[in-house]
Amino acid sequence: MKGLIIINAFAKEANQLNQPLRLKEEFEKIGVEADIRPLDVSACGISDGEIAVKYIGYDFCVFYDKDKHALLQLEKNGLKCFNCYDAMTVCDDKMLTYIKLSGFGIPMPETYSAPLCYSPYAATNGESIDFLADKLGFPMIVKECYGSLGKGVHIVCDKAELADAADRLRFVPHVYQKFIAESKGTDLRVIVVGGKYVGAMKRTSAGDFRSNVSAGGRGEAFDADEKTVTLAEKIARILKLDYCGIDFLFGKSGLILCEVNSNAFFKEFEKVTGINVAEKYAAHIVRSVRGLNA
Repeated sequence: MKGLIIINAFAKEANQLNQPLRLKEEFEKIGVEADIRPLDVSACGISDGEIAVKYIGYDFCVFYDKDKHALLQLEKNGLKCFNCYDAMTVCDDKMLTYIKLSGFGIPMPETYSAPLCYSPYAATNGESIDFLADKLGFPMIVKECYGSLGKGVHIVCDKAELADAADRLRFVPHVYQKFIAESKGTDLRVIVVGGKYVGAMKRTSAGDFRSNVSAGGRGEAFDADEKTVTLAEKIARILKLDYCGIDFLFGKSGLILCEVNSNAFFKEFEKVTGINVAEKYAAHIVRSVRGLNA
């Protein structure tokens, strides 16, 4: 068996390379060859009306990028990908994630999607500002739909700041969300592999409302209860994810979904929990390719 691990063409930082290197290491331990390759412009495209893929001769692909066009081409060319196109596309868009999970009893913050804007002369709608202030109150979270590592997440404290954020982001897909004050600077990262709970890590930041490790947060192992395990596995199942990191906020009445990451980093998670996430993911992929996970 031979696998392809796709990384972003511009990936150079250690935190971007740790994931594929760890996975390659675990594949090799179980006798599976794995090549790490960049997703450059020549990797795939349309030629003579057909999909042309540079990387051939592989049984599966672990896709560590967010280029949904390339992922769809690889899948359409017959390559089994982890995660799949549908799952990655939903998780990459925060509002799409909330919409997909709605109606399943998943606790989520009250959220409204910003209207799309195409005119450079458009002005912020005062009625919209009043509506959001009335529905969500302050402070309020303004979150870009596409982003990770805590980037693109803003907090606004009054109507003036909200109007300024709405104006700055009018060409960027984003959402307005109720701030969960009880969880300020704290959240819970749960890892799920193959639909099964792997472990949990509580993240805390003393100086930021965001708790991402990349934003200065610190992680510690967390003993999740049965309700949390069931909720995390349910989310992964609905979104058809082979691997994910699910972030929860601590609300007054229990956990509230923050977001779902289809390519969640696990370096800090492995460090603080002692759980070999890469080993579990590699084993799941091999079982799936061999048809043993049914």
